[in-house]
Amino acid sequence: MFAALTSASGIAGVVMLIVSFSINPGPPPNATNDQLIAFGEQYYTSILWGAWLQAVGPLLIVLFAFAIVFLAGGTSSLAGWMTLLGGGVLMMVSLTEVMFYIGALFGSDATTMGNLIHSVQHLYFIIGAPALFLPLGAVILGSKVLPRVLGYSALLLGLAFAALGTVFLYALVLPFEVTAFAGIQVFWWLAAGIVLISRSAKQPRVQ
Repeated sequence: MFAALTSASGIAGVVMLIVSFSINPGPPPNATNDQLIAFGEQYYTSILWGAWLQAVGPLLIVLFAFAIVFLAGGTSSLAGWMTLLGGGVLMMVSLTEVMFYIGALFGSDATTMGNLIHSVQHLYFIIGAPALFLPLGAVILGSKVLPRVLGYSALLLGLAFAALGTVFLYALVLPFEVTAFAGIQVFWWLAAGIVLISRSAKQPRVQ
């Protein structure tokens, strides 16, 4: 039951992120302050709901990641502790971006808020995603809670995010192709959640 519930939490978090990115198109690149204010007025409701979804969704995903560590018996290992740290870092990055989205709606200095949104997006690639995926992949490979292919793919995702964060360090506004790459993680979390639910359903109930 625990595995199924936490897996459902991760899947729900992924769905919330997909909806968040769908209803909140993000600030236009190189926009003036007046353009950003107009953008905020046009998408006011969508930005606020997108911010709410982007704040809660990652929390549910991180909860799922912590559950994987727990089920793998990795709470006393270095990789397990690093996963906990990585989850905290990821939440910090996500909540900071959400804060800037809401701040831009005040309109007094929307350009600064827009620049801060682009700036914090770098953090997701440089440290946010790698800090979670790399140790989580190590935890999975050191246990039988999930197939090893998910452990190796988690490591590859962490390395890919770190590489993109380094290669595009000088791009103050990350290209659309780079930010869109972050969507690949959706498939990993969905696969991990579905596999864990399937495995928990096949386990005999303890009387």
